[in-house]
Amino acid sequence: MDNIVYERLHNNLSTLKLNRIKEIMDNYLERAIKEDISLTEALDFLLNEEKIYKDETSLRMRTNVAGFPYRKSFEQFDFNFQKSIDLKTINELRTMRFINNNENVVFLGPPGVGKTHLSISLGLEAIKNRYSTYYINCHELIEQLNRAHYENRLKDRLKNYAKYKVLVIDEVGYLPFDKQGANLFFQLITRKYEKSTIILSSNRSFGEWGELFNDDIIASAILDRLLHHSTVVNIKGNSYRLKEKVKTFNNVGGDKVK
Repeated sequence: MDNIVYERLHNNLSTLKLNRIKEIMDNYLERAIKEDISLTEALDFLLNEEKIYKDETSLRMRTNVAGFPYRKSFEQFDFNFQKSIDLKTINELRTMRFINNNENVVFLGPPGVGKTHLSISLGLEAIKNRYSTYYINCHELIEQLNRAHYENRLKDRLKNYAKYKVLVIDEVGYLPFDKQGANLFFQLITRKYEKSTIILSSNRSFGEWGELFNDDIIASAILDRLLHHSTVVNIKGNSYRLKEKVKTFNNVGGDKVK
């Protein structure tokens, strides 16, 4: 290959940001010549490698932006331990139809049953399907909305959360809401209502939300919008985090824990 042509080819690959092709092209072209690979086959291989590279890079970037505290898949979840979960419901959620329909998902249950794991797994599936996704702990969410309110930036902050097709709000109910926090949470739910999806986890039953938000009326309004188009997964099992501790305790001769 002419040096001028070769240099122009590499420059064009850089300009077009075809970095994977640029990385593997020299070795592959040598192989293509030796194995008499056609031009069409060579182009197909190189472009496919570039696509795979770009897809993987995009997935990694979108996952980083989502801000998950850890990454766990559905395959890592012990459904045999949490038998109250209907696998048909989980498999239906994994089709992503609920996102296309702007529906919500609520995971309810006591601490340790896997609500956060399932929320994150569903969020990761959404990212793989190219839906913009963001995770935030409820307490942190309210702190940020409060700060934005005092700094006269609430509209922008709400707009920022609303821009994500999927917003994962974790651990609703571990800390009570004051009146302003409840109002700010209501504004966010209202902004996303029937426009995008919320995946929410909570350790409090819906009957306790009036107490949680210190206002029965605003709690009812939040639930009305959140549950209007939704799937609720109510987990009634034991704490997965205590599973190994209980097993260890029983194995060393303690009284059987049931």
